[in-house]
Amino acid sequence: MCRPCWSGWGSDMSNHFSLSFDPFLPWPVLIGLALIALLLAGLLIWHGKRGGWTRLAACALLIAALTDPRFVNEEREGLPEVVALLVDRSGSQGIGERAAQTDAASGELEQRIAARPNTTLRKIEVFERDSDVNGTHLFEGLSAALADVPPERLAGIVAITDGVVHDVPASLRALGFGAPFHGLITGKAGEFDRRIEIVESPRFGIVGKEVQATVKVRSEGAEIAGLRLTLRRNGEVQFSRDVRVDTPVRLPLKIDRAGINLFEAEIEVAPGELTPLNNLIALPVEGVRDKLRVLLVSGEPHAGERTWRNLLKADPNVDLVHFTILRPPEKQDGTPTSELSLIAFPTRELFQQKIQEFDLIIFDRYSNQTYLPNAYFDNMVRYVREGGQMLFAVGPELLHRSGLLSTPLRQIIPADPGTAPLERQFRARVSKLGERHPVTRKLEGAQLVAGPQGSEPSWAPWFRQIPARAADGHVVMTGAENNPLLVLKREQKGRVALFLSDQVWLWARGYEGGGPYLDLLRRLVHWLMKEPDLEEEALRLDVRGRTLTVERRTIGEAPGDVDLTLPGGEQLKLTLSEAEAGIWRATVALRRAGLYKAQNGTLVAYANAGPANPKEFMEVVSTTSRLAPIAEESGGSMRRLDQGGQLVVPRLVDIRSGGRFGGSDFIGLKPTEASVVRGVSVLALAAGGLGLLLMLVPLIGTWLREGRGRRAT
Repeated sequence: MCRPCWSGWGSDMSNHFSLSFDPFLPWPVLIGLALIALLLAGLLIWHGKRGGWTRLAACALLIAALTDPRFVNEEREGLPEVVALLVDRSGSQGIGERAAQTDAASGELEQRIAARPNTTLRKIEVFERDSDVNGTHLFEGLSAALADVPPERLAGIVAITDGVVHDVPASLRALGFGAPFHGLITGKAGEFDRRIEIVESPRFGIVGKEVQATVKVRSEGAEIAGLRLTLRRNGEVQFSRDVRVDTPVRLPLKIDRAGINLFEAEIEVAPGELTPLNNLIALPVEGVRDKLRVLLVSGEPHAGERTWRNLLKADPNVDLVHFTILRPPEKQDGTPTSELSLIAFPTRELFQQKIQEFDLIIFDRYSNQTYLPNAYFDNMVRYVREGGQMLFAVGPELLHRSGLLSTPLRQIIPADPGTAPLERQFRARVSKLGERHPVTRKLEGAQLVAGPQGSEPSWAPWFRQIPARAADGHVVMTGAENNPLLVLKREQKGRVALFLSDQVWLWARGYEGGGPYLDLLRRLVHWLMKEPDLEEEALRLDVRGRTLTVERRTIGEAPGDVDLTLPGGEQLKLTLSEAEAGIWRATVALRRAGLYKAQNGTLVAYANAGPANPKEFMEVVSTTSRLAPIAEESGGSMRRLDQGGQLVVPRLVDIRSGGRFGGSDFIGLKPTEASVVRGVSVLALAAGGLGLLLMLVPLIGTWLREGRGRRAT
């Protein structure tokens, strides 16, 4: 059907008149008949015959009737025009006054669009959760929100953003939009910002070794000759030095412990700088121990001598050096030295020359039967206080005249023993403090059950313990008569553990069901080795999916609230709840990618959500250049909202023709003519009496004219 048409419009309902044809014969046939009729009538007219013109008119009307002409009247209702208001709520929009500018401009435009007749506002807000880790994706949000809007109904798109958009298409028409695009840019002209970027960062490192990371300082909007960079490890300053912009900087990262070693590289904040958010980056490095060097010194053989040896030898990451004192110097039996198969205890080599090479020293029922000089014991005390670890598993020898209490090691032993061993059956218990301590928390079988001596753990009994009074350590297990059984102590930079019984081997042998000796001894050794998972006082952040978990471990009372700093600089105060004994937690939904900082007292923890260099905060200086090609292509405009310190929102103006839709103080919208048909009426011109009359008139005229001509002849 061919339909040339003309129309008239009202505001809501309008009549649309058109002349349409629905021929009875194909158009080529009708055109052929018309040409034949025109040729025959033309010959008559050419030769001056009467009736030529009337025959031509009759043929024309007949052919016109075969096209079935009709008048069509459509009643149409105009559809509202759609104006899209695209509002950027990404992370960089929270910098400075941008959020306030966005709110003010958005509110003003909403009112103006609402006052425009026959217009529907489609407001599209792109939040951080709508943007992936690759930056701000405005046009993805625009396409999704306008998927149900026909392009012919879209009058214009107005975007309020800082211009730092990471999904700008090559062409707006490629997205199916033909309306003008206008950008209103937040922020201010002349902004400048500096940031630090990770060029290369290792994920793992060997404890005690250095790894190298590379960073680079960038500057936007201002020329900076130099600035100062500070490197911290777990909150402690490692060094601070001057660096140059756009020059790679290599950072030596010394791994001092297993688990996460958190390094922070920070550049100073200049006066007037846009934001300090990207002046700090986190460099988490997982510390992995190459080999744990452990020195195990056993006294005279006893029933549980091999318990510690078997435990340590079963771990492939432990390099064990074990000495057992079988022949004290005072034992003289006349055997020639050349016939002895025993070697002399290398005391000088172990306790003076190589003591710093050991990660842990264990004395298992050792007494000073070799009569070491006090200088060696002074070395051991110094070793612990400078960061070493020592474990004492003692028996009755501790109370002897040659016991360790007679040496300088007494300074670091965390208990004051009694005068005689307790020789009686008892069951080990986890103390109230031990229920919160990571070494003894949730040990299998620690729950109290009814027994012959009242409520007690289900573990096998022991039969000997050294009575003692805790001095300056933490009692995590108790034994006979509620005496301390396992005491832990921090000695300056080092750690000390004291096991006041030599009968843990009963658990290892499975006596009366045994007990959790593997868990207990492994945790004890790992605590001594400063494994982060066994810290008594710790603050941790854990990012999983879009949830951030704040965990505070403590053996004390309720730790209080945690101050959480978000990547945008916003601060939240989180109230923790006790999830289990000694562990307090809170969770919060992630609002954006970037570095999160938590602080509780002197404890500080960081977690990075998303990539190390999130695009959202790498470039934060507002700009009109990124969206300018899209605005130019669509005939729209780009302008800043801030004009000389004042917020200026341009007027909305309808522009029905032309290719430019922007002016100095206005943004143009393109009115549409989209409508929906509500009713149709049709008047057939070639049907009924009217059509018959129109065809008979030229025929009758031809007959009359020819009849007059014959009478005249």
